[in-house]
Amino acid sequence: MKIEVNAQSSIKIASDKIIYFDPFKIEKEAHDADIIFVTHDHFDHFSIEDIKKIEKENTVYVIPDSMYNLLGGENVVTLFPYEKTEIEGYEVETIPSYNLGKEFHTKDKGYLAYIVTIEGKRIYVCGDCDQNDDNKNVKCDICFVPIGGKYTMDYKEAANYINVIKPSVVIPTHYGDVVGNKTDGQSFAELISEDIKVERYLDK
Repeated sequence: MKIEVNAQSSIKIASDKIIYFDPFKIEKEAHDADIIFVTHDHFDHFSIEDIKKIEKENTVYVIPDSMYNLLGGENVVTLFPYEKTEIEGYEVETIPSYNLGKEFHTKDKGYLAYIVTIEGKRIYVCGDCDQNDDNKNVKCDICFVPIGGKYTMDYKEAANYINVIKPSVVIPTHYGDVVGNKTDGQSFAELISEDIKVERYLDK
């Protein structure tokens, strides 16, 4: 599979289908999205302007049920936390994505993290969150984790979390743009256990 991280938590994974998570600051109109996952409704994760640049006639949209009024209609799959389902041939699991002690992403809002199995690998996209009782035991092969602080974990908290759940590969997100510094990626990588591979896209 080919992975790209554009800005914030804007992720593109090209496998047998083209999958996006939280498209944001998309520069070119591609109209190639087979599936678009949205974790929550904040502007840097749910951007209609950017969705329009990648959607095509049969794109499937996957969103939290709490967002139905924002993006309801055909080809829209709404999910609740703790669901397991299959979407376009991919196994999909949802986990609540929320903060502790911050007002930005509270558990009652129904925001989602996704675990999608692609090419036999469990890909975990955390959304905007802190380490909490719902995500502390996640099993995954590749994890996209926010590290910018303020709205999410900072790089130290995120490194702590990753060293607990121990994916094979971790990709830091959500820094160097709206929040966080470009240097956070390097600072994060220095705290990660040697047996976990760190891939950084937002430093470039």
